[in-house]
Amino acid sequence: MEVDCAAVPNPTDPAQHRDASKTDIPAVIAGFSGWLLDAFDFFLVTFCLTAIAADMHKTDAQISLIITATMLARPLGGLIFGYLADKYGRRGPLMINMAAYAVAGVLSGLAPNYTVLLIVRFLFGVVMGGTWGVGASLAMEGASARHRGVLSGLLQQGYSAGNVMAALFYFFCFEHIGWRMLFILSALPAVPLILYLRFFVHESAVWKQAVRGRVSVGQQAREILVHWKLFVYLLVFMTMMLFASHGTQDMYPTFLQRQWHFTPERRSMITAISGIGAILGGLNFGYFSDVLGRRKAIVGAFVLGILVVPLWAYAPSQGLLIVGAVLMQFMVQGAWGVIPAHLAELSPSSIRALLPGFAYQCAGVIASSVVFIEAVYAQRTSYATAMALTAVTVFVLASVMALLGREKRGVDF
Repeated sequence: MEVDCAAVPNPTDPAQHRDASKTDIPAVIAGFSGWLLDAFDFFLVTFCLTAIAADMHKTDAQISLIITATMLARPLGGLIFGYLADKYGRRGPLMINMAAYAVAGVLSGLAPNYTVLLIVRFLFGVVMGGTWGVGASLAMEGASARHRGVLSGLLQQGYSAGNVMAALFYFFCFEHIGWRMLFILSALPAVPLILYLRFFVHESAVWKQAVRGRVSVGQQAREILVHWKLFVYLLVFMTMMLFASHGTQDMYPTFLQRQWHFTPERRSMITAISGIGAILGGLNFGYFSDVLGRRKAIVGAFVLGILVVPLWAYAPSQGLLIVGAVLMQFMVQGAWGVIPAHLAELSPSSIRALLPGFAYQCAGVIASSVVFIEAVYAQRTSYATAMALTAVTVFVLASVMALLGREKRGVDF
């Protein structure tokens, strides 16, 4: 009988004997940083949208298609990089992903026309779609079971940190260097991250022991078919989670512009301040999920989020508006902070990068419709009421989906 030597634990390999009670800090940092950079580039588009439209002589509606192109490409990235990560390990595909991120940033700034920019942003969507599944599997497999929730919160808030970084970068630099140079410079942080991955981050010991080299395209397809119920559940659950996230973020700058008549600079600063609340929420509810359970933490965050809706949407003063923004993102991204750990624990080792990442990115395409839904609401009422109704609805639906699912808090990988 032929033995797959790559699948047999090597007693001389220290990476395969990592103490499960200890956390591989470099792996967590790498996963966080990759997601932060993708969010940084993604949110730069939202801040620069009107400037790009003016430069390329397009309407806001036409130029917004570059965001749609990014969202549509993300499932493809989840599929490609998820397969590579489960087949060849987490570290190498993440390095390739970050190199592609840098190229996409530079090409975005150099795009000579609208068509080229649309293509480049589609390719960036492939990159962004691949980052989360690979980074989350690397980080969560390196995290101790005892602290997996709080580290999950840290990892997921790379997204919020990227939003904050984009807002500050736009606020301080846009008037001086323009949108093109913003994107070119956004590529620079990828270089030290690639070097960090190369020299300081070890391959996942869990992947080496459980999967290494044994996954083919056919085997992965069969694994997904075997776990089709889990995939469908994750798809619906993540759709509701993304409705909650995008439903409280994407239209918020427009709300600040239309109902509060804030300048772009003031809108970016409020976004940055609310992002700090998001980071703190992810860490706190991630910790609560280690103590109380993943589903209880998610539902608790959304219940508290419903209580914050009146202040968030109908604040009577600018000071309370900012308080409402911070509290809302604290709750929403608090619920999201549990997701990397929760999905990693639910997923089989052989498709831990592919299954959650692909479900997440497919859900993102569906959830991108929330902006249209809110816009329809706003035509009949107001932006405040549209956001309030949307938030309450999706918070309830996301809570129901969390309760309907299983939980494997603290399971050994």
